[in-house]
Amino acid sequence: MGFLDKAKQAAEQATAKAKEGVEDVQVKRELSQTYNELGKVAFELVESNEITHPQLEGQPPAMPT
Repeated sequence: MGFLDKAKQAAEQATAKAKEGVEDVQVKRELSQTYNELGKVAFELVESNEITHPQLEGQPPAMPT
């Protein structure tokens, strides 16, 4: 395998790793946005009394006895 072949192979591997990194960042950003949206919806539902739960009301959960 010649030098140019090795260089081409290394460049292809680097490109593949870079694409994986970009995909990971995109997935993390989408997940973060989804959690943010979920939080907003949960807040709106609690404020409108459509859902209730002690943890959603800022009440500490009861300690098991």
